[in-house]
Amino acid sequence: MKNADLIFKVCGMREVSNIRALESLDITWMGMIFFQKSKRHVVNPVPRENKNIQRIGVFVNATQDYIDRKIKMHDLAGIQLHGTETREFCEEIKEQGLITIKAFSIDESFDFSHLESYHDVCDYFLFDTKGKTHGGTGVRFDWSLLTKYQGPTPFLLSGGIGPEHVEEIKDFNHQYMHGIDINSRFEIKPALKNIEAIKRFKDELFS
Repeated sequence: MKNADLIFKVCGMREVSNIRALESLDITWMGMIFFQKSKRHVVNPVPRENKNIQRIGVFVNATQDYIDRKIKMHDLAGIQLHGTETREFCEEIKEQGLITIKAFSIDESFDFSHLESYHDVCDYFLFDTKGKTHGGTGVRFDWSLLTKYQGPTPFLLSGGIGPEHVEEIKDFNHQYMHGIDINSRFEIKPALKNIEAIKRFKDELFS
């Protein structure tokens, strides 16, 4: 798909002033992490000012009750599941009318046939780098591994994307790639983004 149509997601947002600054940019989704072991874990709600940017809550093996409470508290439009959530759990999220994203950690041994049962219960997949923790490794995986993925669920490319990867993203052709997800490589410190760096990256990517 054309770069102009890509979903642009910035994940790991938490600080009020940082969120307000990001809301001034024309991005698609803002990711907020609700996983207590994460350095970017969100506790306090921040009211939305830019209603055009949809908020995506990121969860790891959370209960439905916990997710429901965060949806209401933080005005979430979508849920990104980063754990070992089942097809049935994804289906429950999707039936609530929420954008449903299932994340998968990719390395050379990943079996893409594992995705087959999730196709009709997820709006998107997110392909991240496999590491010891859930997301936020700051390391890229080998994107050529995605030639093994034949769809049909569209995906977001994630994992270690930094300012230097603009041209590689432009050159990466996969019919099911519908967006990118950036996080740690654009941080001043965990949960505090360099907004100017994000703006430059976005302007270069969509130019």
